[in-house]
Amino acid sequence: QVQLVESGGGLVQPGGSLRLSCAASGISFNVYTLSWYRQAPGKQRELVATITPGGSVRYLDSVKGRFTISRDIGGNTGGLQMHSLNVEDTAVYYCNGKQFYPARDYWGQGTQVTVSS
Repeated sequence: QVQLVESGGGLVQPGGSLRLSCAASGISFNVYTLSWYRQAPGKQRELVATITPGGSVRYLDSVKGRFTISRDIGGNTGGLQMHSLNVEDTAVYYCNGKQFYPARDYWGQGTQVTVSS
C-alpha cells in the first residue's frame, strides 16, 4: 500500500523559513516524480516544485530562489525547504508522487503552512 505523509508545516512569521518533508512508503522518488503542490483558501491547487527521477527540477515563478525541492538518496523522503516566506505562501501543501508509465498518481494528506505576523 502506497502512503505519502507530509510533515513540517506550521505557523511562521513573514521572512521566516520552514522545511516540509514527505515520507513515502510503497514507492521511491528515485522512480516517481516528486512534486509539491499548494492550495490556498478559495484558490485552485497549484504546482510549486517538481523533481524528476533524473534530477530535473522546476519551480513556480513566485518561489524561485526561495524554495528548494529535494529527495534523499534512498528516494524514501522528499523535502521542500522554504525561505523568505510571505503571506502569499499561506496554503495547504501537498506531496505528490507520479509515475507516467504505467500511470500512477499518489497524494499525501497535506500540511498547513501559515505565514502571519
